[in-house]
Amino acid sequence: MSPRILYLGNNRVAWEILKYLKSENANTVGLVVHPEDEQQFGAEITETAALAPECVFDGSELNSPPVLQSIRALRPDLGISVLFNYILQSDFLELFPLGCINLHPSFLPYNRGQYPNVWSIIEGTPAGATLHYVDAGVDTGDIIAQREVPVEAADTGESLYHKLEQCCLDVFREAWPLVRTGHAPRTKQENAVRTHHRTSDVETIDPIDLDRSYGARELINVLRARTFPPYAGAYFVENGRKVYLRLQLLYEDQLDGR
Repeated sequence: MSPRILYLGNNRVAWEILKYLKSENANTVGLVVHPEDEQQFGAEITETAALAPECVFDGSELNSPPVLQSIRALRPDLGISVLFNYILQSDFLELFPLGCINLHPSFLPYNRGQYPNVWSIIEGTPAGATLHYVDAGVDTGDIIAQREVPVEAADTGESLYHKLEQCCLDVFREAWPLVRTGHAPRTKQENAVRTHHRTSDVETIDPIDLDRSYGARELINVLRARTFPPYAGAYFVENGRKVYLRLQLLYEDQLDGR
């Protein structure tokens, strides 16, 4: 019997995963989305879920007793979180007899939190995607499945982000048959090697100090990690004005005229 699912999602990957679940005849009984001003692909996700308005919830209100009660009334067995940016509290997690799982675009325990595509380039840490159980921490629960993605010399924050999107889709699709039948494995994370970043951490690497000495690799990694148009990224200040930098990286066989 297919578990009753409460789906929490934002962004394109969440939409693609929801479409996949629909194609697999998954039983989605409730949906949690970001508030309108924080949504990415929110309309597409809501339309695909095709649920009654009383089964769709605002993620910013998950700790509200009335919302928890409404979700409890749906009798969900399993929570599925995909690129959902709100921390899930214990009162919420206790609603699911089969637990809550999360799809995170990093090779956990490396790069928990935000901007894993940036930090894999900056810090030289492994990149990838991980499907894991949600516990009281942030991206700290037992691992169900994961896959590593090579970080190439010509990758930018943008190109690596899109590689991680595809990796997320592949990892979830491969693991779902085991999850839905209750046979998903659980592997403890190696916390000794963990890294964790907040959203504000990128603000510390964006300013380029024109009077400081940088190693070539360090500076190139900052510039390429923060190259993701149309986002602003790294910059220096000259004559009181910010000048933003974007780096183009091409392999030799990609040069014009070859």
